[in-house]
Amino acid sequence: MATKQQILAAAKAAFPYSAPMISGFLFLGISYGVYMKALGFDVWYPFFAALLIYAGSVEFIIAASLVAPFAPITTLLVCLMVSVRQIFYGISMLEKYGAHTGKKRWYLIASLVDEAFSLNYMAKIPPHLDKGWYYFWVSLFLQIYWVIGAVIGNLFGNILPFSLQGVEFAMTALFIIIFAENWMKEKSHESSLIGLMIALFFLITVGKENFLVPTLFAIWAVLTLRRPKLASKLERIESAINTKTQTEGGQNDIK
Repeated sequence: MATKQQILAAAKAAFPYSAPMISGFLFLGISYGVYMKALGFDVWYPFFAALLIYAGSVEFIIAASLVAPFAPITTLLVCLMVSVRQIFYGISMLEKYGAHTGKKRWYLIASLVDEAFSLNYMAKIPPHLDKGWYYFWVSLFLQIYWVIGAVIGNLFGNILPFSLQGVEFAMTALFIIIFAENWMKEKSHESSLIGLMIALFFLITVGKENFLVPTLFAIWAVLTLRRPKLASKLERIESAINTKTQTEGGQNDIK
């Protein structure tokens, strides 16, 4: 069991390691607080959402769902799809967040956001520090930055020197950015195009009020069935890229 000195030492080492994330977390947190303010929610809503949900884009989804017609299944499915990457984060952190972290493990799991995963996965912890407490403090500091940003945005959003009208578009913009980033990273756009075509089909056939749930199920089913073919195609593309790279490298060596 760690001593008080070891716990404090881990906190002192973790703070400067997490500090570069302060500006990004505060800015995003403030944006979320302003968004909640624009929807008509008092400061306690973003405070407890940032404290208990703490899932970035999911908090925007929940905020929008609170002022939309009651649709718990749709909200659940969207949140699952947005956060499905956390499954792979958890698998990658099985060893680091193992039984040796004790009861802190439950908080570490709950606070495994993108930035906490990146920092804790890559952390080079000095041997004299308690690893479990180091991971704990990094995750806690990040959440504190987010909570503070959300509270500041909500409290002072009404005195910002610009209008909050239209800030609801932040949710749409968030998903557009996520899609654009994935598009640029993809070696093959087949999956994205399939998703777009399915969404367009249901949007036309069942309307904008009811298209989301069937779209999610249809995309899941189609991509699951086509997974072997898509994986084979991706392997061929990667093989072609590697072959081209090796060929160009050999030509440069000859020159």
